[in-house]
Formats: sequence, structure tokens, C-alpha cells
Amino acid sequence: MSMTRAQIVTTAAGGSVLLLGGAFLFQIAGYPPCEMCLWQRWPHAFAFVIGIAFLVIPNRLLALLGALAAATTGLIGVYHAGVEQKWWSGPSTCTSGDISNLTPEQLLEQIMAAPLVRCDEIPWALAGISMAGWNAIISLFLAGLWIVAARRTD
Repeated sequence: MSMTRAQIVTTAAGGSVLLLGGAFLFQIAGYPPCEMCLWQRWPHAFAFVIGIAFLVIPNRLLALLGALAAATTGLIGVYHAGVEQKWWSGPSTCTSGDISNLTPEQLLEQIMAAPLVRCDEIPWALAGISMAGWNAIISLFLAGLWIVAARRTD
């Protein structure tokens, strides 16, 4: 049985709602979000709004915007997971820098300016994949669903 465009969009937008809800549940459970975690939430909220708009005015452009929103959060998740794994540097506002050549005064200044929740630490993982990694995997899958919906003609 084949899904209609509306069903595919509902699944994709619903996936964003579930990921967003999961993020808030982790926050309630004592895992405060870092700055990059917050960046990943906004595109999910946009995907949800786009999904509602699509159900009212179904058109290909809205489905493509939904794909863009899901792909955006997915790519931010890839970037964030890479920062957590130390594959590349993250923004200086939420990661720690090299301290080997700092004076005691500079070290104290860096400590005092450090964010409360760092983007380069993994607070929780499942099967060796962090929350940012799972967001990337699932969001890129959702982007694929949005693209399938955009290509449908029903």
C-alpha cells in the first residue's frame, strides 16, 4: 500500500515533532542543551509549521521547504557530532580551546568565560552515537521523506 503525499508529509513533520519533543524530554531529565543543540531545534519547529501549511495548501514548494528544514537540522547535527568527536573545531562560544600556552591569568579568563554546557562533550549516547548524531541520522532520513513528498503527483 502506497502512502499519499499528505501522509508522507505528516510522517516527516511528525518525525520533527517527535525529535523536538525528545530534546525537551532530555532537557527535563537533566541534560541541558548546549548552544548547538538549540540550533538543531529551530529547523524542526519550522518543519512542523511547514507540515501544517502543506496540509492546508499542498504544493511542491512547501514540501521542498520541509526538506530544506530537515536537511538543515541534519547537517547541523553532523557538524555538532563532529565537534563532539573532535574531528573539527566548534564555535569558540561553546567549546574549549587549547590551554597549553596560556598564562594563569589567561587560563582563569577562559574558565570564567566558559559556557555552562559545552558543545564538544557528549552527555548521552546510544550505540556509540550521541544525541547530535541521532538527530543527524533521523533528520536526513526525514529530509528524504520530504523530497519523496515533493516528487509525488497525487
